[in-house]
Order: sequence, then structure tokens, then C-alpha cells
Amino acid sequence: MPLLPEEPQIHESAQGPRATPASGRTAPTPRPVPGPRPAAPPRPGRPGPLRPAPPAQRSSRDTAPVKPGPPAPAPATSATPQIQLIPAPVGGALDAADEAVDLLLDSGRAPGEVLVITTGEQHPWAAHELSFGEASYWAQHEAGDDVFYMGADVATRAASRPVVVVAVNGGSDAAAATALPLALSRAGTLLIVCGDPQQINPVLGAGV
Repeated sequence: MPLLPEEPQIHESAQGPRATPASGRTAPTPRPVPGPRPAAPPRPGRPGPLRPAPPAQRSSRDTAPVKPGPPAPAPATSATPQIQLIPAPVGGALDAADEAVDLLLDSGRAPGEVLVITTGEQHPWAAHELSFGEASYWAQHEAGDDVFYMGADVATRAASRPVVVVAVNGGSDAAAATALPLALSRAGTLLIVCGDPQQINPVLGAGV
């Protein structure tokens, strides 16, 4: 009989220590296993911003190939000037040159881009400016802000300009043979020759 009351005490004490290790076991079980799971939902959000990024790169790639395009034609145009022949008699070559200059200016050419060379009689503008002295005459040439007229005898002093107009309005064949190649070397993009084609073609070539 006295053993009966002791047994429940032993069972209670056994249950007590069992509960303590159980409580210790519960501590490791709540390890943040559910904690990392909420971190998973932000992962699908990360690929979202990455998707708009590649289209931005595509747009930059599309503009990149366009840039090398324009510089290529630039050297091609400046490589060799175009040659235009305006048939005119010796007496009308100067008038034809003036008309060509007017057309150039009307088309948008700046006056400083045009140089006019005469093989015979001086252009009235050149004769007028030379009357004030060669210093002021050549000063206007160096300024390069207006159409400049000169004779073939001083064309070696001419600076290069985008457009050169030659009026074969007289002079010897040797003067024309010297002035035309010189004018071609001074022309940046266009050479216009006004005169007799039978005199000009042998000098510049039949392709003129």
C-alpha cells in the first residue's frame, strides 16, 4: 500500500524532465524554415526589372550601326572634284562664268566658296580691285568671305576652294593648258569650265 503513492510521484517527475527536453526540442524546430520561404517571393520580382533592360540595349545597338554609315560617303565626295563643262565661245566665256557663279550662289553656295579664274582678259571685278593696289586685293583673297576673281597668270597663288570656275576667254593655248590643271588641283568638290570644248577636252580629258 505505501508503494502506490510513490509511483505517481515517480511518473510525475519522469513527465517533468521529459517535458523539459521536449521544450528544448521545440526550440530547434522553429528554426527559420518558414523565414526563407517569404524571401522566395521577391525572387520572381527580380527577373521582372531585368526584362526591360535588354530592350534598352537593343535600341543602342540599332543606333550604333547608323553612325559608321555617314562618315563613309564624306571622303568619297572630297576625293576627286566633279568637272562640268559649259560650252561657250571665247567672247562669251566670261558671261557664262558669271551666270555659273549666280547659279551657285542661288543654290546655297557661300560666296567665299567660289573662285573664278580667267585665261584671257581680267574679270571687271579683279581689274577694279587691283586699281586699289595688290595689297588690298590679296587681302580679300586671304579673307575668303567673297567670290574672288583672278587671272591665270597669278593662279598659282590661289588657295583651294570648294568650287573653282574657269573662263577660257582668250589667251594662248599654253595659258589654258596650265590654268585648267591648276584649277582642278584647287577645286575641292566642283570645277566648272566655260569655253570651247575643243580646246578644253584635250587638256582635262575626253570625259569632261
